[in-house]
Amino acid sequence: MASEPLEIERLDRGVLSFRGPLTMENVSPFLNAVRREDAPTMILDLTNVPYLDSSGLGSLVSACTSCVKAGRRIALTGVNKRVLKVFEITKVERIFLMFPTLGDALEAFTNAGTA
Repeated sequence: MASEPLEIERLDRGVLSFRGPLTMENVSPFLNAVRREDAPTMILDLTNVPYLDSSGLGSLVSACTSCVKAGRRIALTGVNKRVLKVFEITKVERIFLMFPTLGDALEAFTNAGTA
């Protein structure tokens, strides 16, 4: 059975929006898109990501770790209850900076720069 594709849209420098599940079949395009971004702050909009598997979770943790090591900030937005439950069960929710919406994240980072 073929997996649903993961669509990736670059909304702005450092802002990526995803549509579809983040699963083993979709990890390569996800990581490639994240690696191409070089903005000091990266926002990953997961509003349209219905679920992820262990490979998807690992790719998110890897992206977060890479950004932090490079001195960059990363935030997740639009994380639904199903995905959040996976974060909680695996105890990784504390490593992610999360905002309810993309607008909230953009506002927080914009205001942080002027504070």
